[in-house]
Amino acid sequence: MADMDADTAAHTEPSVEEEEPFFSNLDLLLFSLIVGLVVYWYMSRKKPEPIPEFKKLDTPAPAARDTSFIEKMKKTGKNIIVFYGSQTGTGEEFANRLSKDAQRYGMKGMAADPEEYEMAELARLSQIENSLAIFCMATYGEGDPTDNAQDFYDWLQEIDDEDLSGLNYTVFALGNKTYEHYNAMGKYVDKRLEELGAKRIFDLGLGDDDGNLEEDFVSWREQFWPSVCEHFGVEASGDDSSIRQYELKEHTDLNMNKVYSGEMGRLKSFEVQKPPYDSKNPFLAPVTVNRKLNKAGDRHLMHVELDITGSKIRYDSGDHVAVFPTNDSAMVNKLGQILGVDLDVVISLNNLDEESNKKHPFPCPTTYRTALTHYLDISQPPRTNVLYELAQYASDPKDQENMRRMSSSSPEGKALYHSWVQGACRNILAILEDMPSLRPPVDHLCELLPRLQARYYSIASSSKVHPDRISICAVVVEYETPTGRTNKGVATNWLKNKLATDNGHKSTVPMFIRKSQFRLPFKATNPVIMIGPGTGIAPFMGFIQERGWLKEQGKEVGETVLYFGCRYKNEDYIYQEELEAAEKKGVLTQLNIAFSRDQEQKVYVQHLLKNSKEHLWKLIHSDNAHIYVCGDAKNMAKDVQTALQDIAEELGSMTRTQATDYVKKLMTKGRYSQDVWT
Repeated sequence: MADMDADTAAHTEPSVEEEEPFFSNLDLLLFSLIVGLVVYWYMSRKKPEPIPEFKKLDTPAPAARDTSFIEKMKKTGKNIIVFYGSQTGTGEEFANRLSKDAQRYGMKGMAADPEEYEMAELARLSQIENSLAIFCMATYGEGDPTDNAQDFYDWLQEIDDEDLSGLNYTVFALGNKTYEHYNAMGKYVDKRLEELGAKRIFDLGLGDDDGNLEEDFVSWREQFWPSVCEHFGVEASGDDSSIRQYELKEHTDLNMNKVYSGEMGRLKSFEVQKPPYDSKNPFLAPVTVNRKLNKAGDRHLMHVELDITGSKIRYDSGDHVAVFPTNDSAMVNKLGQILGVDLDVVISLNNLDEESNKKHPFPCPTTYRTALTHYLDISQPPRTNVLYELAQYASDPKDQENMRRMSSSSPEGKALYHSWVQGACRNILAILEDMPSLRPPVDHLCELLPRLQARYYSIASSSKVHPDRISICAVVVEYETPTGRTNKGVATNWLKNKLATDNGHKSTVPMFIRKSQFRLPFKATNPVIMIGPGTGIAPFMGFIQERGWLKEQGKEVGETVLYFGCRYKNEDYIYQEELEAAEKKGVLTQLNIAFSRDQEQKVYVQHLLKNSKEHLWKLIHSDNAHIYVCGDAKNMAKDVQTALQDIAEELGSMTRTQATDYVKKLMTKGRYSQDVWT
């Protein structure tokens, strides 16, 4: 009832009818809206204010990098260009020597980095009369181009319709016979240019660093120039005098804040660090650990850890860390004393060719001390061109004659250079000490000495486990020369002295990362076979750490087998605790150690391979295992390859040729990787 009463009350009309208003509420609302819009339109109908005119600033556009070597050659009257592919500086050094040679033959040359120029312009080189392109191309790693020649290599691979028929060229290749792909880059450039129609005017030169690279180059060069003269119908000027490339300027009132003190690129880059970090802008990594690895013996094997926290540097297991060492200060001081020079004078060596991209041989302005400490290689035996140019400063005619003879390609000259310089391991300091009549100006010496290069080490840690730490494993190089001197490896002795704390200060190492193809398989289930004696174990420490990390993440990980070799178990079994712990945890499924000198018969890693050949063959042939070899290229890597070919021949029922092809196919497929050095 209550419900019904309410319903009735709601729907019952009133008994008295009310009067309706003239305007409804809706009408009033619409009217107000219209009035408001009219007022807004009227108020806003003001004349727009004129926009003030601002004077346009004449800001110069950033200078575009001149990538036309043709225009540069035309502008400077050059007709010979020498391109170099160089990783350690030798290719660049040879290119500079050839470009300087051109002047002696009535021509003008320039050395050029292919990374800095548009290489498609090779097709236009015929616009310059009597033009010639020379290529000094080094091979890096397993047949790869050097970093600065990578783009040029890619371009040669990609172009098929390019017509280089007007191009005259020749190639000198720099390589090492120890490696599988001997001089691959130089051979490829030589062959590819011919395929594209270019004209080879002199035979491909092959330099072998396992033999005598300098001798190979000098012999090729002495036959090359007469051939060039004949081809272009020109005659040698007969002027064998020294040709300076740089002129000295001494600074007396320069602000020291504008003087380089060891930086590779940007001034003060070591004081204000800015990523990204590379060869021109290395990161100063603090040393957090520097410990001796071997328990006894006369060698010093070390483990060094670098802190990369906050650097944004990333690396993968198998990559290389490059470090920039400095020369021994005692050697630098001795050079200053012998040459009677104030090493702290601020100088610049300025290129006499104002159009050259290379304004200085090293960062300038700087001091002689900084140049000889940070920028110049004073420890290696100098090449023949250095002796040739310095000969003029020997006051004893006999010394002059011997230096010029050592610079020639004559059999007696080669023999003298080989015995007196290379065989005796004489660096520039030893030569000056043993030849008192030779006292060159220090600025000319600084012009001639090659640049001190970065040293590369396989990283001995995993970024998965240690994202802010990079480990290095190295053996300190120190030996006595036939002249009774003690020669020390530049980088390893410098690293040895980089203590974690030095008088309360943290030691730092200028470094950057170079990527590598030495990579763990994409599938963690693939078995891994690692073979590395001595410090060749370095990248495998990273691999083992990473495989252990994957297992901890619950991933299925394939067999991980290590073959490691050292001399004595109680002396140089490095990383013993880490390796045995990894075996105990099951990260290493097999730990095979060859102690070569603990018994009468020497045992090496290649012997251990044959001891477990059946299991090894199963992993490789049936289970898709990846093989990794790290260490000495000359003997160990070759012996390991031979052992694997023997196993394939025996257990795979193959002929020798088939077994050889089988192993090579593993390399082609990326299942056999090598990180080796000579």
